[in-house]
Amino acid sequence: MTKITVLGAGGRSAKHAIAALLEEPANELTLYLRRPQSLPDVPSGRVQVVEGDVLDKDLLTRTVTGQDIVYANLGGSDIEAQARAVVAALTAAGTRRLIWISTLGIYDEVPGEYGKWNHQMLDGGYLQTYSAAAKVIEESALDYTIIRPAWLSDDDEVDYELTQKGEPFQGTEVSRKSVGALVAELVKNPADSIGASLGVNKPGTDGDKPSWY
Repeated sequence: MTKITVLGAGGRSAKHAIAALLEEPANELTLYLRRPQSLPDVPSGRVQVVEGDVLDKDLLTRTVTGQDIVYANLGGSDIEAQARAVVAALTAAGTRRLIWISTLGIYDEVPGEYGKWNHQMLDGGYLQTYSAAAKVIEESALDYTIIRPAWLSDDDEVDYELTQKGEPFQGTEVSRKSVGALVAELVKNPADSIGASLGVNKPGTDGDKPSWY
């Protein structure tokens, strides 16, 4: 049995990851979120729900104690503080494996006109705070993987490719279902991509902006 805590379990990408994770009968999930009423129906036999905020250090530490993997699908203007809270809780609990969702552009790795457009859309606090949060994760002693998705769609498909930190970001968009599938793949193979920061995009979507803009 693999024990996985999902932080921010009510998020739209997290819901796809939860569905993918539950396809593996050996996975046991703890869903941690502020508003449990936002969750879809989940099989109670392998799922525990914890209502809480990641800034509640004591509750978060208790929740991640004894877990094999923590997947953090968090957001907000205080994302750097959330990152520090997650690192502190996992360190105190002795839980080392972390999958952290971030965003494209935190390393200024998006080239060309799309990179300029992405800055126009996300500058003014968003990119800066997510970059700072990623730095907190990277400077920790955890076995982390950072995921940097392209602009997210609700397309019902799993179709993605990866780039590494230090490589130019590719593509402009990717489905939330693809991100969920990638999370499930990392949980299935937890020794893969430790210390990596993965850009995620749908192949063939290069351009100046996502297709819906």
